[in-house]
Amino acid sequence: MNALNPRPGRQTIEIIFDFVCPWCHLGVARLLDALQSRPMLSFDLIWRPFLLDPDMPPEGMTRQDYALRKYGGDVRAKRLYAAVTRIGLEDGVPFRFDRMTRVPSTVNAHRLVRWASERGDATGLVSRLMRAHFADGADLGDPRTLAMLAAETGFDPAAAARMLASLDHTDSVYADNLNTHRAGIAGVPCVVIDGDLAVAGVQDVKVFQRLLDVAALERVVG
Repeated sequence: MNALNPRPGRQTIEIIFDFVCPWCHLGVARLLDALQSRPMLSFDLIWRPFLLDPDMPPEGMTRQDYALRKYGGDVRAKRLYAAVTRIGLEDGVPFRFDRMTRVPSTVNAHRLVRWASERGDATGLVSRLMRAHFADGADLGDPRTLAMLAAETGFDPAAAARMLASLDHTDSVYADNLNTHRAGIAGVPCVVIDGDLAVAGVQDVKVFQRLLDVAALERVVG
């Protein structure tokens, strides 16, 4: 990147994800590591919802019921959890599936991120919500929990609670989710830079670094 003179312009990075997706938790952590390794870049992060379970009831469901519905039972689920936990340990991203008693609807969490994005950078909030769910077993469908986590990342908890008690941003979350599917995105995480360069799935930090470098070079020479 030292050869990139003048400095590249500001990049727009869209992250399409869902909070209950463990691969998204890993992918977001790796993307943020890649961004930290490129301090010469300027970028705006846009967080887009991808509802893995759009029909999830608002109160969510027990992890046992979810495992039965999604994986056919605990055996397959536990194999997945073990694999994710092992990879997470290598990355320094903890997973404690034993602490998760419920799988939430993520609509409220995505609504909160949209609300936070209007007030500043929602990146810290996204990371905190994911860590709370996967490491602490927090129920991200609970408005009180979401307001508390918003406060931990610098947002007004009372304002967050008022928003969550309303229907604000609900239509936008569902519309974004629909548009994502219509665009042909079938899996997450998915990272799109400047509406052009895209990569899906859990990628190595080096893959994200190369993608950032290519996007920056295109801005300079294009």
